[in-house]
Amino acid sequence: MPRKTVAHIDTAALRYNYRLACSLSGPARAMAVIKADGYGHGIREVARALADDAPKFAVACIEEALALREAGFRHPVVLLQGVHSADDLATCAREGFEVVVHSDYQLCWLEGANEVPTLWLKVNTGMNRLGFPPGGLPDVMAWLKSHSMDQKLTGFVTHFACADDPASDFTAQQTRVFAETLADWPSLEKSACNSAAHFRAGQTMFDWSRPGIMLYGASPMLAKTGPQLGLKPVMTLEAQLTAERTLQPGESVGYGCSWTAERETRMGIVAIGYGDGYPRHAGTDTPAWVAGNRIRLIGRVSMDMLAVDLTGAPEASPGDIVELWGPHVSVDEIAHHAGTIAYELLTGITARVPRLYDSPGSGA
Repeated sequence: MPRKTVAHIDTAALRYNYRLACSLSGPARAMAVIKADGYGHGIREVARALADDAPKFAVACIEEALALREAGFRHPVVLLQGVHSADDLATCAREGFEVVVHSDYQLCWLEGANEVPTLWLKVNTGMNRLGFPPGGLPDVMAWLKSHSMDQKLTGFVTHFACADDPASDFTAQQTRVFAETLADWPSLEKSACNSAAHFRAGQTMFDWSRPGIMLYGASPMLAKTGPQLGLKPVMTLEAQLTAERTLQPGESVGYGCSWTAERETRMGIVAIGYGDGYPRHAGTDTPAWVAGNRIRLIGRVSMDMLAVDLTGAPEASPGDIVELWGPHVSVDEIAHHAGTIAYELLTGITARVPRLYDSPGSGA
């Protein structure tokens, strides 16, 4: 039999989080961002769960968009990075993909294209990764008109740099720049708001919001967990407790002997490690859950296993299922202990961990 190391995916929670995003978007519609294999949850299954609710999907690149078409989804799909080759423009036009254009070289590709897909223009309002400068937008619009491509343009996008920080006023600055820059084209659609922007009071949502990480139940806000924001966890990562032993004072466990017992300690081994995508830097005191109790990791995470202190779970025994993150232990908590963000953890679960859909965790 295979290991019981699995990721349970709760598609009802996914739909709940999407509908919450819609309620926070006000009059704006929400395109569901399902890039990076649905943030590690499986792009086809995520799309299937949201197909009846989401009017539009957003991905990073054409490979992800084509995977949706191959799975039978006919929704409009926005390519947030646009195309990486001029040859892909015809495919995008044929498949109904909406392409974000962010650079002059992409305009040159459009000039030589036999087929032009639906377009969005990206405006750089301060993130300074991709996008046309606000002052250069009139020239871009004039170029599109002179090449009879203005009718292919559906609208404008930008991206917020600091929306996760309630103390920062930079999002307000970016919002103002975006609105002022586009004042001359009121009939075209606008999209700016990422997940974090949904939780900023008074934020202008424009025409389309782009919820991503919040759909999967993790927090887009600094110093907040998903549950604190009213989100439901979608992924529950579980593994089996495979062994237990009692360590005496002075005995260590794991590589480097980085944790040593100060008192008699009942220790358990869990069949999961960084080879499964669990973060290696989540060390001693990182929480987990077993047999109705919160426990903690001790020592270093290995490739295939990790050690836990079972003192707080006296009824736990080999064969029990340990929740590494899920409804009892937020993935945001684990990210904090590992010095990273939930985005990295969710997208980092490896292929050897099966995703089981709509099957509740058996050990939580």
